Parts: sequence; structure tokens; C-alpha cells
Amino acid sequence: MRTFRRALATAVGTLLIGLAATACSPSNPDSQATGDGGPADRITIGTTADVLNYNPLVGNSRTDTWVTNLMYPRLMSMGMDGVRSPYLASKWEYTDGGRKAKVTLRDDFTWSDGEKVTADDVAFTIDAVAKEKIGVVAGLISSYQKSTVLSPTEIEFQLSQPDGTFLENVGFWMPVVPEHVFSKVGSVQKFANDKDWVSAGPYKLTTVERGQRYVLERMENFPLVEGGPKTKEVVFRVFPDVNTEALALRNGDVDLIANALPPPLAKTLEGDSKLKLVKVPSLGWAHMQYNTARKPLDKLEVRQALAAAVDYEAIRRVALQGKAVSSNSSVLTPTLKQWQDPSAKEYAHDPAKAKQLLTGAGFKDGNGDGLFDGLSLRMIFDQADPNISKWAQLVRDSSKEAGIEIKLEGLERNTYVEKYTARDYDIYAGSWAIMENPPANLALAFKCKGFINYANACDPELDRLIDQARSQLDQPAQKAPIQQAAKIITDKVYDNVLYVEEFTIAHSAKWSNFLVQPSELLSIVNPVSLAQANAG
Repeated sequence: MRTFRRALATAVGTLLIGLAATACSPSNPDSQATGDGGPADRITIGTTADVLNYNPLVGNSRTDTWVTNLMYPRLMSMGMDGVRSPYLASKWEYTDGGRKAKVTLRDDFTWSDGEKVTADDVAFTIDAVAKEKIGVVAGLISSYQKSTVLSPTEIEFQLSQPDGTFLENVGFWMPVVPEHVFSKVGSVQKFANDKDWVSAGPYKLTTVERGQRYVLERMENFPLVEGGPKTKEVVFRVFPDVNTEALALRNGDVDLIANALPPPLAKTLEGDSKLKLVKVPSLGWAHMQYNTARKPLDKLEVRQALAAAVDYEAIRRVALQGKAVSSNSSVLTPTLKQWQDPSAKEYAHDPAKAKQLLTGAGFKDGNGDGLFDGLSLRMIFDQADPNISKWAQLVRDSSKEAGIEIKLEGLERNTYVEKYTARDYDIYAGSWAIMENPPANLALAFKCKGFINYANACDPELDRLIDQARSQLDQPAQKAPIQQAAKIITDKVYDNVLYVEEFTIAHSAKWSNFLVQPSELLSIVNPVSLAQANAG
């Protein structure tokens, strides 16, 4: 669920404008099939990271997701508002008061070795995830007990209790893998799946040159695009940073940049007639979480003071250059209109109020240096994320005005991940990529011992409301308790949601017919989009 950004640069515009047309561009092994006048049988996509995991049930980086999404089908896709739509599944429903869930599959998906995709593959996949507790998906399907294959295209799930989030969770988040391949490997979670791929998406991975490129070839029988994928090959090329990607796009060496552009860089590309910029809404949010298991962050007044110390509008205006909107300090963001609480209001930037709260909590400025004694906090962030690197400094400076010292700790990506997963921080600055199903997402992120509860929040009333929402089988019935839960999260500052970003994706103007989906992980680099895209 995390957004995995490796783009960096602070003086992006100056750097790009000053570069010569080709002098600094990396070599392009695909140059014969891209650029002006080249054949339209290949689309070349820029990324800033290698594939770390070819096993779709294990991988969770951006490039992992982009590549494996083209190879392994999911039961459901997603619309711009987070609502599910058919993919491998044609229909789904709850029965027996929500203790059973039934899914009907299409009958025209085929694995690349000729085997049909069937309900046996779905049953095998979910059983492996549940048994081996693989990744976030295991946390999302906690009510799952067993599967019954009713026919090659029908499967029934037995649940331990009514769970109105189950179908959407398993439908969107769980890639389906081929049982006849993965059942022979022992531990599915430990299976590298790094060669001889058997897949059932629009493309199949055929060539890996680590640090250089990943080549996927068309699957002629992909049923979701009439006539199959329009383009013969998809090639992901690896670049050291987003600036080099942008240069390659301008030179015609790549056709599309998969990762979202930092706002300053997006502005430099707006006037280029050879390019098109696509706006993609986020299904997640940027935020700060305060480690409630550490003193003094276990005190509500301290978290409230920290929230009052932040200048939210300055963050959106300066760091995001207007490419973001307020979340109203709520985990129910404006993107999810069907969930949004119209009464939610953003925390007010009020340094005086922050000081008043801290004084009331017993903090003092004994030496008169303008900072409260014993209130020096460490905030970790991914130093390669250009947006967060900027707003972290703004948070530090505005917090100082409120008498709070924040020490910034920009970390290399892997170290950063290790720190926040181990809850080794005072303040965590980061972002969620997709939080599209509030009852399920809030259970993971805010229930006591939730799988991604990095703030160490533990509130019995919050748990009760989340469980109440999850037990309902439709969104209207889930809405009231989940809005109450979101209000508790805001009031008790279990999460300080800063903004919802509007992503910008850039591609060559030669290409068209992309399908836009929300979030950076889907955007226009989703399976149907790339399968139906064509060059004019």
C-alpha cells in the first residue's frame, strides 16, 4: 500500500532545461523501436527501480506491481472512485447472512502454457496466502476459513463471521497464480518465480537485464481487449532518477514515465507539444504518524500541539506547488466521495494554541531558548522522495515557532522501511498509495496490533466501530460507523493527514487510448490501459 518513490531533485527545472538533447541520456537498447519514425510495435516505459520480487504475492514495490500486474490477473479492477469492477470475476455476492461469499469467473482466461484459468487457481492462491500469512493480503482476509470449488468458474468462500470487506479485498488485492505451477514449489512465500514464467495477463515477461530493462511480450488471447493487446512488446527501462527519465522522454527514447512526476518537473514539461500529461487522482494520502507508544507522544495534548504546529496550506502551496488538496485532516479523503464526512475540518495552523496545549500538559521553557524542555522529536522520511523532503523542512520550521524541536532524519529507502516497520521513530513522514476501502484499511492501520498500525494506536472504541463497519455487507450500512471511527482518528491525532496529491503522468503524444485509473500504482500503467493503447 505504500507509495514507493525514488524520484529526486530540488532544482528540477534548471537541470532539465540545461541538459543537452542527448549527451546525458543513458544508452537505449530499444532505440530501433522508439523515437520519431520508429515502428509502433513496442511501448517503452521508464522506471527508477528494478523488480525486487517476481512473485506477485510477495512483491510490493512500484516496479514489482507494474510488471506483475501485466502477468497475473486479479478478480476485480477499480474505477476512479475506488469502486470495484469486473476483471477475472464476472460477478460476486454474499450469502448466508454474510458468512459465505460466492464469485463467478469468466471462462476465457488462459495461462501462457495453454492451461485454463479456473476456480482451482483462485482456491489455491487464497489458501496459500492464508496458510503462510503472505503480506498485507493475509491481514485483509482474516475472516477467511475455506474455499469450495463449485465448478471451473464458481468458487464459494466460507467466512468465520459476516465481513462486508472480504470480497473487495480478495478481489482487488490478491493476484491469482497458476496452481499447476505454484503448487510444486513448496513454500509459495519463498518461491522466487524468477524464470520460466507462466502468466495470464496481457503480457508475459520474457527478458530480464537487471539495472537495464524488462521485456514483456504480448499474449494474443487476452480477453479484456478485443483482438488482444495492440502492442507487441512492453519494455520497462531502468533509470537512475526521474530527471534522466524525463530527458529520455523528451528525446523519444521512452514513450511513458511510469512514476508520477514531482510538481516542479511536471511544470517544465507542460509546454512540450510532443508530450501529454495525464492527471491521476490519489487513493491515498501523505501524512505524519506519531508513535503513541513513546513518551511524550502518548499524551493527546502533545499530538494535538504537533497538529496545530503544521502549516498545511504552505505545504500544499510550496512543496506541492498546488498539485494537492486538503484531506480535511480526515482519513476519509475527498477522492472517496461516497465515504466523505462533510463535517470534517482541517486542523488549524495555530502555534499559539500549540504552546497553550503544551504548557497545560506541564511542559516548560526553562532556559528561555523558545523551545519546550524535553520535547525534541526525531522525524524519519525517505530522502529520495522530493515532495516529502521539502515539506519535512516546512514542518520542522513551523514546529519550531510553536516551541517544538523536530530533528529531521532523511534515510535511504531500505533503512527507512526497516525503521517504520519496526516502529523505530518518534514521527514517521510518508504516504499511503491506496486506501480505497475504509473499513478494511482502517482495520489494518488503526486497530490494536493492526498489520500496518505504525502509530501503535490502540483504542477499544475505535476497534469496536471498525468491526461494526466490517460486519455490514454494503457500503451505506458501513458509512456511519466508519465516519465515527474516522472522527476518533482525527480527534485523537492517531494520523495527521496532510493532503491528497494529484499525480501527473507523462507520455509521448504519439500514444493514445490509455485507460486512466486512480493512484500511482495503476494510473495509465495498468493492464487494460497498456493492452489497448496504440501509437498514432
